[in-house]
Amino acid sequence: MSSIAKIIMALCLVGILVLVRAFEEALFYDPLTLFFKSIQGQSSLPEFEMLKLLLNVVLRFLLNTLVSLGVLWVIFQNKDIIKLSGLMYGVLFVTFFASFCYLLVSKSASNTDNFLSLFYVRRFLIHPILLLVLIPAFYFQKKKR
Repeated sequence: MSSIAKIIMALCLVGILVLVRAFEEALFYDPLTLFFKSIQGQSSLPEFEMLKLLLNVVLRFLLNTLVSLGVLWVIFQNKDIIKLSGLMYGVLFVTFFASFCYLLVSKSASNTDNFLSLFYVRRFLIHPILLLVLIPAFYFQKKKR
């Protein structure tokens, strides 16, 4: 694949990530979005449908992960990088999703001090943050060899 084709493909995939973010309210059920935008003065989480919220978080994580793996493939075209990245996404998903569930159901989540924990765990699950770490890491490793 030529360099120009790689750039165009990578930009298209990043564009998909941007579109997912831009249309998040229309695509996904997430009452926590508005809650975290206006958290001041709030002492408890808003009412929400637990199963629907969890399924939407999983769907969004999977969508972002697949597109992110596509970006990594276009940039590096290395199966080992995709396998390692997939493993990392899987392990981190299990860890963060379990934490997210715990924070949602625990009484401590109603404490305003713990809203920040819930916010950051949720942020990792719904945004392609890991991609921003993996691209420079794999690029540095590739250049080092």
